[in-house]
Amino acid sequence: MDRRSFLAVGTFGTLGIGAAALQLSRARPADAGVTATVTSLSQLQSAINSAGPGTTITVANGSYAVPSGSPISVSGRHGTSTSPITIVAESRGGVTLTGAQSFVFANSSYVTISGFNFRQSTTLEIPTTCPRIRLTRNDLQFATAAEHWVVVRGDDVKIDRNTFHDKSTKGVYLVIDGPGTEDMAQRTYIARNYFRDHTYSGLNGGEPIRLGVSGRALSTADATVEYNLFERANGDPEAISVKSSGNTIRYNTVRSSTGGIVLRHGNNNRVESNYLLSGANGIRIYGNDHLIVNNYVGGVASAGIVLGSGTERDHYEGEPSSSRTGNDAPDRVTIVLNTLRNNTDGAINGESNRTVPPLGCQIADNLLVGDSGALVDMPYLSGITWSGNILWGNATNGNIPTSGFTRADPKLQAGSDGIYRLATGSAAINAASSTQVTDDLDGQPRTTPYDVGADEFSTQTPLRRPLTSADVGPGAA
Repeated sequence: MDRRSFLAVGTFGTLGIGAAALQLSRARPADAGVTATVTSLSQLQSAINSAGPGTTITVANGSYAVPSGSPISVSGRHGTSTSPITIVAESRGGVTLTGAQSFVFANSSYVTISGFNFRQSTTLEIPTTCPRIRLTRNDLQFATAAEHWVVVRGDDVKIDRNTFHDKSTKGVYLVIDGPGTEDMAQRTYIARNYFRDHTYSGLNGGEPIRLGVSGRALSTADATVEYNLFERANGDPEAISVKSSGNTIRYNTVRSSTGGIVLRHGNNNRVESNYLLSGANGIRIYGNDHLIVNNYVGGVASAGIVLGSGTERDHYEGEPSSSRTGNDAPDRVTIVLNTLRNNTDGAINGESNRTVPPLGCQIADNLLVGDSGALVDMPYLSGITWSGNILWGNATNGNIPTSGFTRADPKLQAGSDGIYRLATGSAAINAASSTQVTDDLDGQPRTTPYDVGADEFSTQTPLRRPLTSADVGPGAA
């Protein structure tokens, strides 16, 4: 008998065919569809080390203390777009990770982390060598020693359906950075997250989301931030702080928060169909070529929209850091089809403490309603074109040019969600000339001529409404 045949027969005879197959499988990377359940960190690490496309690793429910200096390493692991590597808690929220670190990523892609309670004391980082990582349906409440909780530097990262909550110190829940000091991570997708209960006694430094930083402002990130809920986000005047270019901020709800939506640095950003309700700040704008459209700002204790002035005309490549951190005066910003209702400090306001004025900006077809103060207070008017706006209420017009508005009753009516929409006979119906969007704040189609403000009159049920906690976080659809 051939010796190799004899050894094979002997091996199968001793171990059995099933056992032999198991032994062979341990010597090769896991194939598509392989699943494993682990009950210890050592088992988890072993399973990760052999994971390949389609592998699902389930961590048994319990609390796991990650030893200092021995994090859970995800290194050199690559799934595919259709077969990611998935590391998931046995039940959503059933696994708690404590210690200095949890997962540490390196040279990996298409890896999903789902269902964990993160209670670590240092930053969770997704480095530039790790594109297409997904964090989903997790609960994050880091120890006070952690300044920034999650920092993204890799491209095509997805952060969705997580809850970030209860931070009382300086630092940011979610930072999007990039390689080097000037570039941004590309195409980050941030959706259906719940950012809540952040307090910090300093004047700034406690944002829920910081999308870039001044040195990266001219880098196009192409990030999308949508369907996120911010409640009691009181760590900074900026709930969504945009410091990069080419991003889309849409369909978010900011409620009862100090923070607003701020285009602090960068160009060509789109802020669309967001609700900012009963907080301290609305939408604030610096930089060039932004579109602000379909937003509803109601009951904030300042201006609904601030079109700022600058310390610089424009930022530029090679600019000294001393000027890069300054405010870039708005150029060619378009503010159309927004509803600004009962905000304390005027519906649209400006700033006089910086001397470089806006240029080439358009403010058109907005609905401005209020009962006190002035609806418009813009210290620099020469660089702004006004048209088609409707003003209403006991508040004064302010210094808006007479050619830029009509004072007429929009007949606003409160819905069950507290949002005021147009009623039959509204002066806003068919009164707009803007056509920058195809639907309204509620997700309903716009038909030409559009209605002034964020709402297109309809008797149908809105497709989008202000978000509640049931719409976001680990349990979201």
